Amino acid sequence: MKLAVGFETLVAQRIQESLNLQQALLRDFAFQQMVLEIGLALARVLREGHKVLFFGNGGSAADAQHLAAELVGRFQLDRPALAGLALTANTSSLTAIGNDYSFEQVFARPMESLGIPGDAAVGITTSGRSPNVARALEVARTRGLVTVVLTGCNGDALRPLADYLLCIPSSDTARIQEAHILAGHVLCEIVEQELFNGPRRFC
Repeated sequence: MKLAVGFETLVAQRIQESLNLQQALLRDFAFQQMVLEIGLALARVLREGHKVLFFGNGGSAADAQHLAAELVGRFQLDRPALAGLALTANTSSLTAIGNDYSFEQVFARPMESLGIPGDAAVGITTSGRSPNVARALEVARTRGLVTVVLTGCNGDALRPLADYLLCIPSSDTARIQEAHILAGHVLCEIVEQELFNGPRRFC
């Protein structure tokens, strides 16, 4: 079936934009090094018997659940389950906290109840300006968790809350989300290889 007139260009443009961003990441050694550092940090957390708590809003909530599922289920290797938890998945908790407190607290309250020293908190925000993500990271910091932020080019304000900050060099939400899930998959692969195939040198 032929695409409607004008949409052929739109489809090609969006694919090209995604490719351009990924090519930029391929040339960005600092970005690749940060992905590696985060992957190894998450592997250490899990090796020591701790868990990884993921959270974000909208598409980033879906990414949080996706990445938690890759740990609990599997990514590429058949191996023991890993402790990944998405704070976005309990709708009763989210709506109760949002109703009784505020939406800003929907991840902070679960972080208070579930996060313990040695765990990792992974906040995902394309804008870098999500108050509920920032609040949960603040709680995680006070409780002694390793803090990781996946964000876009405007997320530098979260740097003080992050042990590891991974910024996608884009302000386009869709392109940032595509890059986040690419980075997330690489993180899962590093974790699996580090924990179950022995340390490897990544170049």
